[in-house]
Amino acid sequence: MRSDIAKLVSNGFFREALSLYSKLHSSSSILDHKFAFPFLLKASAKLNSPLQGQMLHTHLIKTGFHSDIYSATALADMYMKLHLLSHALKVFEEIPHRNLPSLNVTISGFSRNGYLEEALGAFKKVVLGKLRPNSVTIASVLPACASVELGGQVHCWATKLGVESDIYVATAMVTMYSNCGELVSAKKVFDRVLNKNVVSYNAFISGILQNGVPHLVFDAFKDLLESSDEVPNSVTLVLILSACSKLLYIRFGRQIHGLLVKIEINFDAMVGTALVDMYSKCGSWHWAYDIFTELRGSRNLVTWNSMIAGLMLNGQSDIAVELFQQLESEGLVPDSATWNTMISGFSQLGLGFEAFKFFHKMQSTGVVASLKSITSLLRACAACSALQSGKEIHGRTIRINISTDEFISTALIDMYMKCGHSYLAKRVFCQFQIKPKDPAFWNAMISGYGRNGEYQSAFEIFNQMQEEKVPPNSATLVSILSVCSHTGEVDRGWQLFKMINRDYCLNPTSEHFGCMVDLLGRSGKMKEAQELIHEMPEASVSVFASLLGACRHHLDSALGEEMAKRLSELEPQDPTPFVILSNIYAVQGRWGDVERVREMMNDRGLKKLPGCSLIRVT
Repeated sequence: MRSDIAKLVSNGFFREALSLYSKLHSSSSILDHKFAFPFLLKASAKLNSPLQGQMLHTHLIKTGFHSDIYSATALADMYMKLHLLSHALKVFEEIPHRNLPSLNVTISGFSRNGYLEEALGAFKKVVLGKLRPNSVTIASVLPACASVELGGQVHCWATKLGVESDIYVATAMVTMYSNCGELVSAKKVFDRVLNKNVVSYNAFISGILQNGVPHLVFDAFKDLLESSDEVPNSVTLVLILSACSKLLYIRFGRQIHGLLVKIEINFDAMVGTALVDMYSKCGSWHWAYDIFTELRGSRNLVTWNSMIAGLMLNGQSDIAVELFQQLESEGLVPDSATWNTMISGFSQLGLGFEAFKFFHKMQSTGVVASLKSITSLLRACAACSALQSGKEIHGRTIRINISTDEFISTALIDMYMKCGHSYLAKRVFCQFQIKPKDPAFWNAMISGYGRNGEYQSAFEIFNQMQEEKVPPNSATLVSILSVCSHTGEVDRGWQLFKMINRDYCLNPTSEHFGCMVDLLGRSGKMKEAQELIHEMPEASVSVFASLLGACRHHLDSALGEEMAKRLSELEPQDPTPFVILSNIYAVQGRWGDVERVREMMNDRGLKKLPGCSLIRVT
């Protein structure tokens, strides 16, 4: 009978194993409890059933096997996996002669439950005691290493014990180094593993994604397919689809979709949700919706949230609302993430009224507003200059004591700046005696002052940022260069532009180049602006448009014609460059050239867009 229970558990039939034990127990059949209990306890942990586990614990005591080292170790392991730490420790303390497996269970359990110091303490006891650590000990303690220094010490122990190349130890080390941001060290460990399995590949691919270099994922995946006998599992494909989502690689994502069908991987909610997310982020919401429909019967709340978010991302708010209303038909209840998706989605689409409508609905259901939903509402207020609503939200943040949260404060500064009330933004900024180190907080002030024409104040905030040694990011430098452009401070602009790479180790983007071209163009330094464009790896439409606008201001028809030509090559359907060039010629009285440009527009089928005015009634 023990072998029947063991076979059921090994094959994943956990309920059936417990049911068989229950029948045998009730019929008083002879059962070798000593060897059956570890399997039964494992089944209870897999089913996440504390009640079943506690019943087995009672049976252990009744049969006298609770002091058996194997059963007691399995019992402690079950409680650890059920996150019942106090029960596990009590069982562990009652084990008369603890051995290495029981200590390994304790170390692993502490790590799994987030008690990192305790896990390291238990490991230290093993190292200093009479027991010699093994590969399981090392693999169990590595997740508790929150720093590369600690992880490196355990790595040394693995080398000393000769278990460094053990697949479980190596996989745990790859994860540890990845979590510590040491991807190079993770790769070195991974490359030294001779018999890699799909779990080790998954750990390495996950680490690559975690460290923000998703384009490297595909090399690892290619190696898995070509250099290994292992077959990717659902976790592998979810990770690859995540990389496709980040890089907007829809073509590769469709190939992964085809591979899923080819190797007949179980099309469960996890894989389906990853496909929905990938297609949505790549702009193909119709395909995402088809997958969502196929998942009927197996989709969970995460799948629904992903589909709703995808629809919002692609501007399909009406369908998103329909899905939100249908959600309860599958016995699901919207959670905080669902409400946040609706509120932030409407906010990003500029539909502030709808965002507030769903916020009030959420409150009426008793769901507590999260930081994300409040920041989304503040963005909606900023987008439509709803100052009064923004003030009400600010008041709410004060009442629930979150007004000093960095994200909330940044959103409040942005809202007040976009509503034209910079003094209220400054009040939020000044509530921090020690200013946050997040550049976004400072960027909101600098860009806000620039937007409101308070250029000197923008420079003062940037100087204060430097004094407090907060490293500016790319957006900070775009904002301050834009301020230089509006004030005509060419020398300061050049100084800042050179600092981007020299002092801040950033690569100038097209936005930085655009700001400098705009600054030089406004200042009449057309030749310098043109030379700077030639230095760009790939000039954008906005850069050429900026210099063309400067040509109109300074009546430089020769350069204006060159810019108009470049713009027409990039955007052949846009008549604006020719209209601006025609206006330059008209001011100069060159009516023949005006006629020539108009004929050129007619030949291309281009028409000047009529002007229009909008009045918003509130």
